[in-house]
Order: sequence, then structure tokens, then C-alpha cells
Amino acid sequence: MARTTPHEPAPSDDRPLYGRIAALLLDELRDGTIPPGERLPGERHLAAHFQVSRETVRQALEVLRRGGMVATDRRGSHAALPAPPVGAQGTPAFPLGARPADPSTVDRATVTWEAPPPEHAQALGLAPLRPTLVHRYRASTPDGRSLRTALTSFSAVALAEVAELARYRGRADGATPAQLRRAYDWMRKAGLCLHHRDSISQLDGASSVRVTRRVHDQYARPLEITDLVVDAERDALVYEFTLPAAG
Repeated sequence: MARTTPHEPAPSDDRPLYGRIAALLLDELRDGTIPPGERLPGERHLAAHFQVSRETVRQALEVLRRGGMVATDRRGSHAALPAPPVGAQGTPAFPLGARPADPSTVDRATVTWEAPPPEHAQALGLAPLRPTLVHRYRASTPDGRSLRTALTSFSAVALAEVAELARYRGRADGATPAQLRRAYDWMRKAGLCLHHRDSISQLDGASSVRVTRRVHDQYARPLEITDLVVDAERDALVYEFTLPAAG
């Protein structure tokens, strides 16, 4: 039996093509691949992602707008569904500490499909120069001073096992906003047990500290590596966990 990829409509589906594309896009909204409030990729990008015409994309978006699942304003179209519940308690934020307490902090996060830094490739078991999904995060003050930056690279295992992450390859242009705050939830939903190892080091000649997180699964397969750099004079790392009571 032929298999379809996450962005290909099932050939036996008798709905109009725009209806099938609307359903596929709705799946991404519901599972958090496109989080609530996040701007959707442009029509041209969606057309290439789903391998359909821009007119089909326009019709699909209109279906979702009528259903209240997509809203359009001067910022463009964005997801309007409520946030899905977190799958389990006790999971650190992604990337580590990526939610500054100061409400005025400006966040920017994007993904690209590129060769990761050599040390990331080695840690993930990737061949040199082999591309993968790379996530970049930056938090800054309103006047542009950097508070923290993070670079995360995902392994081939993570992309093969976690459908929500694999879908980001089609959006990995370095320009489309991409908040992956539910990445660890998606990994657990895929049946992966996550082991986190965080190491903290002081950067030579600077006030910043570096946190390197490595995550592997129950089979010791590497899933992702994150390097987070924090300006210790302007920002602070806060580790917060909520664990359920025993029994």
C-alpha cells in the first residue's frame, strides 16, 4: 500500500482539494506545529509545502477562517485555536529557559534546514555537512540588547520519530516564526522517554554563561542538542519543575 507524507492528501479522500488541504493545515494547528497566535506561512510557502496552487491555499484558509480556526488581521493570518494542554508535568521549557520573566522581552525564533555546527553534528551522529533542522532563538530587551540566544540541532532520529518536528522542514526558511515550545511534548507523545543532561560553563572573558543541553531517548539515541548563552549581568536562568505527588 502506498504511504502518504504528512503534507500529501490521501488519494482516496473524496473532498475537494482545498478541503483536504484545510484538514491537513488544521492538523498542524491542533497538534501545536503552528502554535496559537503564531503567524502562518505565506500563501506561496504553503502552496509549495502542500504541492498545490495558491488559489487552493486561499480557499483552504477561507474554510479555516469561517470555522474560527484562523484569524486574519494586518499582521497576516495566524492560528486562532486555544493552546492544547501540556502532555505531562515536570518538563523544562524548550529551549532551556526560553521564557524570560520580563514581559517586555522581545522573542524571536526561526528554523532552517542546514548543516549544524560541527560539534552538534558529532553529538547527534550526523555526517559532516549533512543538513538537519536547526532552531534559533533570541531574547532581547526592547532597545535591542541581547539577553539570551539559543541554537538547537535535531537528530535524524528525532525527525524520523516525531511527525510534528518533521513537518517543520517545509517551513525552515529562516524567516518564518517557529516556536517549538512543545517539542518535548511531541517527543513524549511519539513514545520517546527523554533523558536531559545540562552542563553550565562560564565563557572566558565575558559575563555570559553557556548551558549545553543534550537529550537522548530510552535507547540512548541522541535527539537534540541545545547551546544557550545567557548574559548573566542582565538575565538569570530559572529552573522550574512541577512534579505530581506520588500515588
